[in-house]
Amino acid sequence: MTDKLNIGFIEDTPLHGGTQIWVREATGIFLSMGHNVTVITPENSWVYNECKKIGADVNGYDYEKITEENPRNEINKWKSALEKCDIAVCTVHPPRDGFHCSVFAAKVIREFNLKTILIPKTGTIVPEYKREFYLPDPLINSHVITITDFTRKYLIENYNIPKEGISLIYQGTDISSFKPDNDIITESKKRYLLPDDIFPVIGNIGSFEKRKGQSVLLESFKNVLKVFPKAFLIFVGDGPDEKMLKAKVSDLNISDSVKFFPFTREPNYVYGRIDMLTLPSLYKEGLPNVLLESLAMEIPVIASNIAGIPEIVIDEKTGFLTEPGNIKKLTDLIIKMASDRKKMKNMGIAGRKYVIENFDKSRQFNMFLDFFSKISK
Repeated sequence: MTDKLNIGFIEDTPLHGGTQIWVREATGIFLSMGHNVTVITPENSWVYNECKKIGADVNGYDYEKITEENPRNEINKWKSALEKCDIAVCTVHPPRDGFHCSVFAAKVIREFNLKTILIPKTGTIVPEYKREFYLPDPLINSHVITITDFTRKYLIENYNIPKEGISLIYQGTDISSFKPDNDIITESKKRYLLPDDIFPVIGNIGSFEKRKGQSVLLESFKNVLKVFPKAFLIFVGDGPDEKMLKAKVSDLNISDSVKFFPFTREPNYVYGRIDMLTLPSLYKEGLPNVLLESLAMEIPVIASNIAGIPEIVIDEKTGFLTEPGNIKKLTDLIIKMASDRKKMKNMGIAGRKYVIENFDKSRQFNMFLDFFSKISK
C-alpha cells in the first residue's frame, strides 16, 4: 500500500480534451484511495469545475493576468498551492505571451525554496518547444514523465535530456467501462439516430481543429461514397473548426451522409454506434485516448503514423496506419477495412486483447502512484 501522498496537477488550459479528462479521472481515483490532491488551473476552466465537484483542493488563477511581466498575485496563488504538494505533475502546454506553465512553476518552487518535485508530463512532441519546458530549472528537483516511448526517445535524442531523468508511463483506459456490450449498442442507436441500412459507419471523436485532420477525412469520405454509397460519417466533439467543417460538408455535397454530435462524457455509446474509428491527425499527437477506448470496445481504427500512435495501432493487426494529409491513402484504407468485415471484426478483437495486456488504466494509475511514492522519498 502506497503511503499517503500530496499530489498536485497543473493544467494551464480552459479547454477539455483527453489530457484534461485524464486529470479529472486521476484526481478522483487518487482521492478515493486516500491521497490528497491539489489542482492548479485557470479559474472556471473545465478542469477547475470538474475537479471541484469531486472534492479536490482546486486553486484557480487568472488565465490572462498570469502572463503579465510580474504577476505577483498569481505567483502567491501558485506558491500557496505548490507548498501543499509532494509532487506537482504539469502538463506541457503551448507557451503563450512569454508564459509557460512548467517554467513558471519552477520559478515559484525556486523562489520560495519549496520541497515540491516538479514533473513535466507530455505525450506530444512540438519541435519548436524549448528544452526548458521539460527541464525548467536545474536547481530544483524535477523529473519528466512521457506517455509514449516515441516521446521519451525524442527528448533524449533531440533535447539531450538524460535518460535517467525521464520515465515512460502509459495512461491507459478503463477496460471495464469500455467493452463490447449489446445493451450499449442498443442504447447507442437511440442516442445517435442515423439512417437505416447504412455501412460502414465511420466515427471521428475529439476536438475540431486543424491538427486533427478532419478536413482530410471529409475529402477522403467523399471518395469512399463512390465505392460505399451507404457509408456514413459521424463527428462527435466541439472546437474552433466546427463551423468550417460543417460548411465543407455542404460544399462537398455530402450532407446526407455526415452528421455532427456534441461533446460527450460517455463516448462508449459512440463506439457502440460505429464500425470503425478514424483519427487522421496531421501533427501534435501523443497517445490519443480515443484510440485506446475504441480498441477496448473492439472497434478497429485508422490513424496517422505519427508520435505514439503506432504504439497502440499495430498496422494490419489492430487497425491501419495512414500518412498524415494523404487523402488517397486514407480513402483506400477505409475502403479496404470496410471490404472485409471478418478481418475488421478480428482487428477489433485483437485490439481489445492488446489494450487489456498493455493499457489497463487501473494498473497504470498504480504505476503512477508507485512512481510518485518512489520519487518523493
